[in-house]
Amino acid sequence: MSRPVWDWRLTDLADVPQHGRTVFSCFSCGGGSTMGYKLAGYTVLGNVEIDPQMMRIYQRNHNPRYPFLMPIQDFKSLPDAELPPELFDLDILDGSPPCSVFSTAGDREDKWGKEFKFREGQAEQRLDDLFFDFLDVAAKLRPRIVVAENVRGMMIGKARGFVSLVLSRFRELGYRPQLFLLNSATMGVPQKRERLFFIAAREDQAFPSLRLELNEPPVLYGEVRSGEGKPLNPVKETFRRWQRKRPSDLSMGHVTRREKGKASDFNTIILKDQKVANTLASSSWFLRSDEPCRISDVDSIRIQTFPADYDFMDADVSYVCGMSVPPLMMRRIAEQIYLQWLGGDRVEG
Repeated sequence: MSRPVWDWRLTDLADVPQHGRTVFSCFSCGGGSTMGYKLAGYTVLGNVEIDPQMMRIYQRNHNPRYPFLMPIQDFKSLPDAELPPELFDLDILDGSPPCSVFSTAGDREDKWGKEFKFREGQAEQRLDDLFFDFLDVAAKLRPRIVVAENVRGMMIGKARGFVSLVLSRFRELGYRPQLFLLNSATMGVPQKRERLFFIAAREDQAFPSLRLELNEPPVLYGEVRSGEGKPLNPVKETFRRWQRKRPSDLSMGHVTRREKGKASDFNTIILKDQKVANTLASSSWFLRSDEPCRISDVDSIRIQTFPADYDFMDADVSYVCGMSVPPLMMRRIAEQIYLQWLGGDRVEG
């Protein structure tokens, strides 16, 4: 009996037919996008990553030909002569510029224009500038296509002005950008993860408008649930709130709002077997509805469609998964880019 598409292994990549189109990944983290491109038959040449721990994990699992452990600002400033020639003939430049300042959680506007670091081992950066640093890399390498992923919050409120600036910058660089708001649950991913994708073709490429009409059936949490969860501490408040939850509650936030009249704990999600899992974020907790425990690491891996044999080394599984693009999500997008744009003799040079 064949395995479900979300239950895969890195070793399966050896059986994927290769078409030779190339990708370079920025802000690569654990390589969720990288795995998606590889599942779609692309050759991923290398990556840029600022976090030493994430780079070690990326190298362990992906063995990139050209890894660059440095801030994106340093990479874009490297002399052309110090870069491999293949990077100046890319089919796709991929990147997920860090996006927490555009998240719908918290006082996001207060963070714009200020320097933050995501975690230990990273330099402080103005996170809302990183998208334009990424576009500077596109200006330097001139790939045929640029793919950039970000959060749905970029389409809400004042952030829409930022999106307009990004689209204008794409056009200034000689690219035709398209904007897609996509839900991973329509792509065979066991997770309702909405993400914004900027997909831009270089103007000298005679591509039609890209169509992304993906409508695969949903995969429920009960279908991927596996292994023992991580028990909640019975003396902690989260355990007591879990005991007081109602069938209609979707998170611990509903319990605290009902009991204390204030909103908190909405990142502590209650998963139900008959529902599709919510967005797996690096800062979220997923609790099973029928037992007082967090979900298992296997659950996190499957919800994010990471491979079962991925080596997380010394990193927290839910953190690496939550920071990454689900590989199956990127696979479906990359497949359509190849079929509609890069297949056959569509590429003009």
